[in-house]
Amino acid sequence: MVASAGVTTPGSSADDYWRPPGAGDPSGAPNPPGAPSPATAPSGAPNAPGAPLGEPGPTPTSPVGYTGPPPTTPPPADWHPPLYLQPPPPRQLPGQDQAALDLAEQRAQHLTWIVGAVAAVILLALSCAFCLRLVR
Repeated sequence: MVASAGVTTPGSSADDYWRPPGAGDPSGAPNPPGAPSPATAPSGAPNAPGAPLGEPGPTPTSPVGYTGPPPTTPPPADWHPPLYLQPPPPRQLPGQDQAALDLAEQRAQHLTWIVGAVAAVILLALSCAFCLRLVR
């Protein structure tokens, strides 16, 4: 274990890395020693480390947080997308023979039962053969 793994600076938290520059600690704790507070920073100083010198950061009059989407204007009430082609009406489906459908469904059900019975007989025979080998 590394000796400095669990050590933190007094007045800082693990979330400080993810906070924007100058945000400070939301719980009201003072900034770490040696760090300038946002209120005492010079007005022409850059806000982010690595920012070009001489360029000021964002103005303090910018809104804080998400202000929502921009306003939209609804279209007129009688507006519709242009219609270039009128589709034909749907065609009539052919009729169904219910008696033939019932007969085909019964045949399919019988085939399913036969296949299941054959599989069960094969599994029973294999189980019996396996048990006889264990007994001997």
